[in-house]
Amino acid sequence: MNTQQVLIIGYVWVEPNSSAAGSRMLQLIEQFLQEGYKITFASPAQKSDKAASLNSLGVDEVAIELNNVSFDDFIKELNPTIVLFDRFMMEEQFGWRVAENCPNAIRILDTEDLHFLRKTRHQQLKKGEKFTTDALLKSDDAKREIASILRCDISLIISSFEMDLLKDIFKVDEKILYYLPFLLDKVDEHQQEKWRIFEERDRFIFIGNFFHKPNVDAVLTLKNEIWKEIRAILPKAEVHIYGAYANQQINQLHNKKEGFIIKGFAEDAKEVVKKARVVLAPLRFGAGIKGKLTEAMICGTPSVTTEIGAEGMSGKLNWNGFIESDYSKFSEKAVQLYTDEKLWKSSQKNGIEIINQIYDKEELGVLFINQIKGVQENLYQHRTHNFLGSLLQHQTLQATKYMSKWIEEKNA
Repeated sequence: MNTQQVLIIGYVWVEPNSSAAGSRMLQLIEQFLQEGYKITFASPAQKSDKAASLNSLGVDEVAIELNNVSFDDFIKELNPTIVLFDRFMMEEQFGWRVAENCPNAIRILDTEDLHFLRKTRHQQLKKGEKFTTDALLKSDDAKREIASILRCDISLIISSFEMDLLKDIFKVDEKILYYLPFLLDKVDEHQQEKWRIFEERDRFIFIGNFFHKPNVDAVLTLKNEIWKEIRAILPKAEVHIYGAYANQQINQLHNKKEGFIIKGFAEDAKEVVKKARVVLAPLRFGAGIKGKLTEAMICGTPSVTTEIGAEGMSGKLNWNGFIESDYSKFSEKAVQLYTDEKLWKSSQKNGIEIINQIYDKEELGVLFINQIKGVQENLYQHRTHNFLGSLLQHQTLQATKYMSKWIEEKNA
C-alpha cells in the first residue's frame, strides 16, 4: 500500500514549550511518524521564535494563505489521504476546499479543547452568573464548533467530561467522536529515582501560557484571593510564576517582599516544575485537560487545583493533591501539602497512577491509528450514516465557500 500522506492544517505553528496545545500537536505528529506516514504541516499563522523545527523531525512545513485559490492547487498536488484540522477555525476556513479537491481524504478535527465551553464559562463568570448547560445550548460558538465536528469524519475529544457533554447534551453521534487524551510516556521507577525528594524542593509554582485567558485569571486569583492566606502561615514561602507571553498585567504583580515572583518564559518547563514542591492552579474557567497538571504529575510534584482544573483528567482515581474551589480551603490544603511529607508522598503516588493508567501513549496510540484505518476502510458507509454532517457539508460550505470566494476576488 502507498504511504499515507497526512496534511495537518495548524491554527498556529507548533510551540511545545509554550502551551499544552503545542505539546498535544507534537504527540499526534509522533504517532503518525511512528506509523511511517509522510507529514506536511501547513499554517496561515506568523511563525514566532518559540516554534519547534518540524523539519528536523522529517515533517515538511508550508505557509498557506486564507481565502486564496493557491491552497486548492497546493492540496491537489499534495493529494493527502488524511487531513487533520487543528481547531475548528481551520476546518471552517479550509474544510470545504479539502472536501472539493480531495473528497476521499479522511477529515479529522483535533478540537484541542471545546472552545465554546471555555468561552461560555468565561462569559458566565464575567456576568457573575452560574454556569449552566442552557447557556451552552444558546451559544453561537457552540453552534459553529459543533457544526465543524459534524462535518468531519472523526473529531478528537481530549477529556472524558467533554465526550459526555457532546453525547448527552448535544446528542452528537458517538461514531464521529474519538476520545484521545494526552499521549504520555509511563512514569517508570527509573524516572522516579531521579526526582528530588521532599526536603530538596521548595517553593510553590504556577506555569501557563498567558495568551490563554484562564491562566491570566488564575494568576490574578492566586495573588488576590489565595497567596496572602498561605503567606500568613508560611511567611518565608515563595510562589514562582512561569509562562510564555506574560503581559504587563502579570508582570506588575511581581513583589519580592511578598514572595510573589514573576519569572516569565521557562526554556525547560519540566526542570522548573521538578524543583518545586507544590503546583498551584486556581483555574476558574477553561476546558479540555490541563497540561500544567499532567506535567506536575510527570515531575512528581503534587498540585492543588479547582474542579474546573481537574475536570475530566483523572477518572475515578485519586487526585495527586487536592481539588478545592473554595479559596480559604484551597490555601489551607496548599499549606498542608507543602508541610506534610507523608501526605505529599502519597499525593505523588496518585499522580503516577493517573499518568500510567489514563495517558499511556503505547496503548492509546495503537487504538488511535486503528480507529483511523477502520474509518478509512468504510469511509463511504461512515459518511452515509453521518447524515447531519453531509447536510451541513452541503449547506454551510456553500455559504463559507462563497464568502471566501468573494474575499478572494476582493483581494485580487
